[in-house]
Amino acid sequence: MMRRMQSSETTVFIVDDNANHSAGIKQLLELQSDYHLAGIATNGEDAVKRLAEANVDIVLMDINMPEVDGVAAIQQIMAINPNLKILALTGYDESDLIFRAMKHGAKGYILKTMVTSQLIAAIEEVLNGKVYLPPILATKFFDEFQSRMGKSNRVDPTKQALLGYLTSREKEVLKLLTDGITYKGVADKLVISETTVKTHVNNIFQKLQVNDRTQAVLYALKYGLVDGGSNPSQMAG
Repeated sequence: MMRRMQSSETTVFIVDDNANHSAGIKQLLELQSDYHLAGIATNGEDAVKRLAEANVDIVLMDINMPEVDGVAAIQQIMAINPNLKILALTGYDESDLIFRAMKHGAKGYILKTMVTSQLIAAIEEVLNGKVYLPPILATKFFDEFQSRMGKSNRVDPTKQALLGYLTSREKEVLKLLTDGITYKGVADKLVISETTVKTHVNNIFQKLQVNDRTQAVLYALKYGLVDGGSNPSQMAG
């Protein structure tokens, strides 16, 4: 696994209504990394307000919180600050929660029981532009995805036809996105500017009638633009 150079300037923000758990995460970060704790929010509403313009590198987001839960908080935060990296850190492994958290913008999902052994690795992966889903959770995610999309092999020809509206360059961009490559990585590979990549991505969204990168990638997988056997854990990277 490629490691990101740890730096005291790498900032982590915790969102959790359990003070004991937040304290434990803080202690773990201090013992096992050089990360700086930028702040702690005890509920989703406070998190949305504080992270709207916050300059932090990664957010550790609890899911089960009163009033504004973690999934809703992720959705609201990403709508305001779409470049923020969010790692869901929760005690719940329901497939629906995993799917919705990832769909709305989380770049990873791990359980609190995995914290001691996997948290730092998960943070590193997300900071490196990857998606972190332990195998058991990845399985649950794609079981939910298949359930929602339907297990029939029949493809809607109308929706498949929308791929034909993509230019060759837009198809190249979309295929790279399915490999979990960041916008900057796509720009480097295609020798174009990151601004141009974002323009292509916006065009892809409009032509495929989707709202975000994850939906576009799932669309490409379902309707045959890329091999469905690609590593699914990277698709929302």
